[in-house]
Order: sequence, then C-alpha cells, then structure tokens
Amino acid sequence: MKFRTEISLKKSELNITHSTGLLMLGSCFTDNVGALLARDGFDVSCNPLGALYNPLSIATCLERAINADLYTDADLTSGPRGFHCLDYASRFSSPIASKVLEDVNSGISEIHDKLCKPSVAIITFGTSFVFERSDHPGCVVGNCHKFPANFFVRRMALANESVEIWKRIISAIQSVEKFIFTVSPIRHMADGFHGNTISKANLHLCIEQLVEAFPERVEYFPAYEIMMDDLRDYRFYDKDMVHPSDLAVEYIYEIFTETYFGRQTIEQARVFRKEAARAAHRQILS
Repeated sequence: MKFRTEISLKKSELNITHSTGLLMLGSCFTDNVGALLARDGFDVSCNPLGALYNPLSIATCLERAINADLYTDADLTSGPRGFHCLDYASRFSSPIASKVLEDVNSGISEIHDKLCKPSVAIITFGTSFVFERSDHPGCVVGNCHKFPANFFVRRMALANESVEIWKRIISAIQSVEKFIFTVSPIRHMADGFHGNTISKANLHLCIEQLVEAFPERVEYFPAYEIMMDDLRDYRFYDKDMVHPSDLAVEYIYEIFTETYFGRQTIEQARVFRKEAARAAHRQILS
C-alpha cells in the first residue's frame, strides 16, 4: 500500500563531477541547493548578485555577464539609501556610488569568468510577475529596493516573451554544456493562490518550450513537482508554511545527486560533507 506519490527520475546523460564548473542563478531556493553543493565540495558560484526571481531579470544578469558589460554611474538610481542598482538585491545600494559599482561589477565579473570556461548552468525561476519602472517603460527591475509603489508598474511576463529572450541567451553562451532549469517550489503568496498558480504555469510553459528548442542543451529538473506532489504535507514546510524545510531541501538535493552524479562523485561528496560537519563541530567547541 502506498501513501504518497514518489517521483522517480531516470539518470541524466549529463555527469556532474567535482571538476564541473557550476553557475547557479535564481530565487532563494537556488541558495538552498547551492549551499549544499558548496558543502559537498563542488565548484559552484551561486547568486553572486543575490536572488533573482523572474526570467527577465535573470536574463539581464546573464546578458551583461556574457558581454562583460560593467555598470557605470548612469546605471544607478538615486533613492532612499543614496545610490541603487535596481537590477539586483537591495544590498547593492549605498550613499557612495563607487561602492555600489564595485560590488555589482564584482558579481558580473564572477559570472563572466565562470562562463568563459566549460560549465553547467542551473537556473531557478520563481515568479512570472515583473516590476517595470514607471518612468522607463520596458525597464524591468530585479528588486524594488523599498522605493515607493508608484515608482513601478507590475505585470506578468508571459511565456512567449521569456522564451524569446532565453533562446537568444542559450544560443549565445556556447561554453555552457547544459542548462538545467527548475521552478522554485516556494509559493509567492503575495500574488494570491490563483495568481501564484498562473505565475508558475507560465514558468513551466517557458521551460518546456526551451527544452523543445534545445533538446541537447536544456533539461528540466522537477524540484517543484517533488515538493508539491511527493512531499505534499505541511510537515515538510518551514514555520511560514511557504518555504521548504531543511529536510525537504535535503530530499530534493538527494534526488538531484542521484540524477546527475555518478557513484564515485556521490562518495566523494560524502567525504566533503563529513569534513564540513567535523569542521562545524570544531568551530562550536572552540
């Protein structure tokens, strides 16, 4: 007798090892999985510019990094904390413009360097909703930086819009052996239950079209389905009943390792994991 619908994945032809360069961009769920990969000794660069949630903002980040298009004073906006780079997380703000530019260009350079070598990109979409500057129609921001609400116009980026942008990016970045796309299982409750469902559906449609357009270079990893259909119980959620618990993230990560790692890589990852646990224990004792 079965009491849950377990998700079984066939092993990918992609074989990730500890020598594989990994670039991870996307929602805060990306940070959860990226931390586990770093703990297990992988060469991973995870959200150097902070979490990004919608496909258009992640695309902007990658396009600038591909071309080593560094930010200048003209790209900053004056606001509540001085100078802001609205393309990225709110930490990219300061009373000193040069400090913002130094920080954001460091992230762009890190991504550029990763893309100059053979690598695997793991991209997590969180929402289809985007915020455009009301004074610059078509200019999508990655983070609102607590600017007044009337500074932005909120809309949904439909699948076809995202697909066209991402087709251009995937074609341009030949150094990436494989793009692994996921949809974040974290629900955006500010959109409401129905709005969140529509938003996630758009992301799924976008990724499905990219898989069809680039069958050799694009894969989908079902983190969303693992959370929603396999772990469909609130005991696998954090206290806010929205974010996955640590146990759920570990479970999704375990399925990821079984899908993309060989036996030797899994064993090597366990060695790194044990050493990380010992180091953490020594730190507590000291």
